[in-house]
Amino acid sequence: MSEISDIGDAALVEQTRTGDERAFGLLIRRHYRVSFAIALGLLGERADAEDVCQDAFIRALEKIDECRDPDRFVGWLLRIVRNRAHNYRSYEQVRRAEGLDRPDLASRADPGRDLETSELGRRLAGAVATLQDVPRQVVLLHDMEGWKHREIAESLDISEGMSRQHLFLARKKLRALLAGPAEMQSSGVVIPGRVAEANGD
Repeated sequence: MSEISDIGDAALVEQTRTGDERAFGLLIRRHYRVSFAIALGLLGERADAEDVCQDAFIRALEKIDECRDPDRFVGWLLRIVRNRAHNYRSYEQVRRAEGLDRPDLASRADPGRDLETSELGRRLAGAVATLQDVPRQVVLLHDMEGWKHREIAESLDISEGMSRQHLFLARKKLRALLAGPAEMQSSGVVIPGRVAEANGD
């Protein structure tokens, strides 16, 4: 299979169904960032999000024949990611309720590796974590991943208008929570102060 990177998702799904592992590998590489953003938005911890993504990718491969609309593979994949993240979160809540020990999350992080190791990153992560699930995912997809409202609406099964409303209200809340919005903008971190409040794509 030549020039596999130029092949669309639908064709890659069909090739995956024939047992082509390279095709599925490209699908995962192509959509890993957004899958991770969704998982991180729901779980709040990088290590947990990575675990959930790996689990979701395995599940997607096992269930690839159930992807009824290959042209919208990414939406189907993200539904699996969200389901696995919700299941993981419920499992962790049960573990905590039963008093089971949980590994120290800080020990699994890599200090200095990412933005979240900085004070700015910690403030941002803490503010984003206060958002409800859907607004949090809208912010991550739109402001971090550059998705259009149409794409977000299809992925989250909401209207474009609702996506815009979630983004507007989430940015408003983030600005209220974060000190020094000018500092956030100049650092290129979050975009809670972008001009296109509710109308931007």
